[in-house]
Amino acid sequence: MTFLPGWRLWQRMLLAAALGVIAALGLAPTSIWVATVSALLAVPALFQSARSRTEATLTGWAFATGYFGYALLWIVEPFLIDIARHGWMAPFALIFMAGGLALFWAAGFALAAMPWRTAERRTWLLILSLGIAEFARGYVLTGFPWAGLAQVWVETDAALLLAWIGPNGLALLTLLAVLPPGSALARGMGGTALLLRCIPAVAFGVAILAVDAMRPEIESTGKQVRLVQPNAPQHQKWDPDWYPVFMARQLRFTGEGPRPDLVVWPESALPYWLDGAGPVLEEIATAARGAPVVIGANRSEGPRIYNSLAVVTEGGIADPVYDKHHLVPFGEYVPFGDVLESFGISGFAARSGQGFSPGPGPDVLRIPGIGVAVPLICYEAVFPQEVNAVPGRPDLLLQATNDAWFGTWSGPYQHLAQARMRAVEQGLPMVRVANTGVSAMIDPLGRITAGLPLNQAGYVDAELPLPLQPTVYSQTGDLPLLLAMLILFLGAARIQARPEPANSD
Repeated sequence: MTFLPGWRLWQRMLLAAALGVIAALGLAPTSIWVATVSALLAVPALFQSARSRTEATLTGWAFATGYFGYALLWIVEPFLIDIARHGWMAPFALIFMAGGLALFWAAGFALAAMPWRTAERRTWLLILSLGIAEFARGYVLTGFPWAGLAQVWVETDAALLLAWIGPNGLALLTLLAVLPPGSALARGMGGTALLLRCIPAVAFGVAILAVDAMRPEIESTGKQVRLVQPNAPQHQKWDPDWYPVFMARQLRFTGEGPRPDLVVWPESALPYWLDGAGPVLEEIATAARGAPVVIGANRSEGPRIYNSLAVVTEGGIADPVYDKHHLVPFGEYVPFGDVLESFGISGFAARSGQGFSPGPGPDVLRIPGIGVAVPLICYEAVFPQEVNAVPGRPDLLLQATNDAWFGTWSGPYQHLAQARMRAVEQGLPMVRVANTGVSAMIDPLGRITAGLPLNQAGYVDAELPLPLQPTVYSQTGDLPLLLAMLILFLGAARIQARPEPANSD
């Protein structure tokens, strides 16, 4: 793209935004990873055409705004459930979310655009700064790692690398493989010079072949888990006239066929407060015929309310109980919510005031006859660091979610992709049950072994796989990678290149 320096800034920003949209095609449901790689190949040309740090910053922001704008189109869906009340917020939510997340990439471009560095060195600085930016996106302001670069590899064998280096490591490896040859092409290099800059890409391919060759065999526990999917549309889910319909479905699905070893209902499956649902819990236990049932429910404790999971056993006993600790900002709680509610702004899922209170933190559920499970309620499954924070080595991951909020296009499938990533990272099976789908049994290699499609009421019995040995990533987490990126970036940034002498001819 040697013609780019002749373009005006706004033209380059429009091209960057368009390339960002193309890059987002690598995410579910399209999962065209070649599109992401192709768009990233053009990033060095855009970066090198910037005449100043300000131009570099704006170019990076435009690319990422296009990327996140397309990737997060589903974010308007919750505002359309009650369109008369919340519809006006939808475009603002998408614009501010995409533009806000793009600031991380803008900062990465700004940090890499250092004066008196060669184009080669600035490319390596860009790789490291974008790697750090993607890392920060999962932590800053409670974090939002959705649409991370690693997610484009979920349908490929490259996803197996998650067990070794985690999502941030795979994102960095993607940048290492693509940006150096992109930089060479932007400068018109060919032959040996281009081949040398393709070495990281070759190493990436070799690493994929290596982890695929070491792929372990997955064995079964012999336990049958029933995934119950009531398919309650969001606009009907909290309508009292529909409570009996969805409860009857879940009870029927629980009681049909051979008795499983575990039954799992989705997030907020119980339409009544857990505290006063004694008779209903007894019905659930009776339908389960002695099998434990994990149910999603809301519970109260004085003035506080919680989004919870409970294990219901014989006699209708709900114990233990897990309270969701990582809440969705402006979804499950709103800062100063009681004040903002007077302006019509409240948490969607909580439906009033400041909404839910957070639980104490990452924890486990001990399920009779099954083992130790890491409970993940909806949004919590997108945070790999919080799964790593659970004490001890569990037997499985268990996600209960209500993806009816996300519509039917990209949201539910991107959420599913991230659940598959958590399974690979930990080397653990994932039991995933969603209100409207996609419900799935996921093995420790991230493969779906059984499931129910979107918007289908029903149940499926799936064999629970045995966990693998602890993965490298489950034992190290993200800190070693972060420290390495910071040290390398600071070291590269300190090395200054002398300006080239002016041509006197």
